[in-house]
Amino acid sequence: MKIILIVLSVILIGFIIFQVYAINTQSDIETYPYSVEKNFDSFEVRNYEASLFTSVKLSTNQYKEASGKGFSILAGYIFGGNNKNEKIAMTSPVSMSLEDSMTMMFMVPKKYNKETLPEPDQSQIEFREVPPKRVAAISFGGWADDKKIAKHKTALVSALDAKNISYKDKFYFLGYNAPYELFNRRNEVIVELLADTPEAVN
Repeated sequence: MKIILIVLSVILIGFIIFQVYAINTQSDIETYPYSVEKNFDSFEVRNYEASLFTSVKLSTNQYKEASGKGFSILAGYIFGGNNKNEKIAMTSPVSMSLEDSMTMMFMVPKKYNKETLPEPDQSQIEFREVPPKRVAAISFGGWADDKKIAKHKTALVSALDAKNISYKDKFYFLGYNAPYELFNRRNEVIVELLADTPEAVN
């Protein structure tokens, strides 16, 4: 019995150390840059900078299927699946368009541009320049799934409608954590606001 308790204690300590390491590693990852324009009770308005992304379009609107397949393809590219066998740093968050055919995107580190990025081995990977945009964002924790994403998309729409804030039919899911991270998980649903939406909306 004592041996079992010792083994379980070692496993628990190792698990805690690994989770602390994962949290600290997250702080070193380059993120999609934005500034917060205004906070509301359940969402916030943000301004994102122009950024370059690698992307892959997937023939599904199911989160679990799209996230697994899309991540495998894009991760393969940044882990060396390119004409230079070059490893490219992971960034955060992973973005997925909420459409009938989802598109997954990884932000490209700022040191690269379209001319300096290595060519991907897989032809379905595209480079996409996303211009500056203004969005509303709602956050939630835990592990994401289709039901949670739909729930928070609906909540965001209701909150925006209640404030008479106009938005496009362009929603995205943002996931900030690796699957093995158990604590401080962060997910978001964002939507682009229309250009005629006033700044510092009431």
